[in-house]
Amino acid sequence: MEAQIIVTLVCGLLIAVGVAGIIVPVLPGAITIGVSLLIWALVLQNTVGWVVFGLGAVLVVAGMLASAVLTGKRLKGRQIPNRSIVVGVVVGLVGMFVIPVVGLFVGFTVGLLLSEYLRQRELRPALHSSAVALKAMGIGILIELGCAFAAGSIWSIGVILHFFF
Repeated sequence: MEAQIIVTLVCGLLIAVGVAGIIVPVLPGAITIGVSLLIWALVLQNTVGWVVFGLGAVLVVAGMLASAVLTGKRLKGRQIPNRSIVVGVVVGLVGMFVIPVVGLFVGFTVGLLLSEYLRQRELRPALHSSAVALKAMGIGILIELGCAFAAGSIWSIGVILHFFF
């Protein structure tokens, strides 16, 4: 029983790290949550653990897919190339070390805008396409975050059912 409690606490921490990883995309957020639920189910070896893992895994995968599909569809619809997103990510990673706490977000935005400006050679269309890209990525993150919260809630219910009933 002690091992189950320890694993439950570790899995709770991993789920929290996974949620943080969705908000700050440096950590593998959704994957961390899925792996945590799997570890919990493997240790518990009971119906509650496996049902929680199954439901949580479906939510995690649904969140990842919805985020990727909706974001990609919006970016493709506005003809924003992947190169602009990659430049934003690279400048964001540099910004993370230059400006503590907010550098990732500031760097990503500046890198995206710079790439779009170089592609379009005009500031107004570059600002517009950058805003569209940021909005699309923000919506994707919110959808993935909502599914991660739902998976974490299911895990919490599973913990209550396992240890208290």
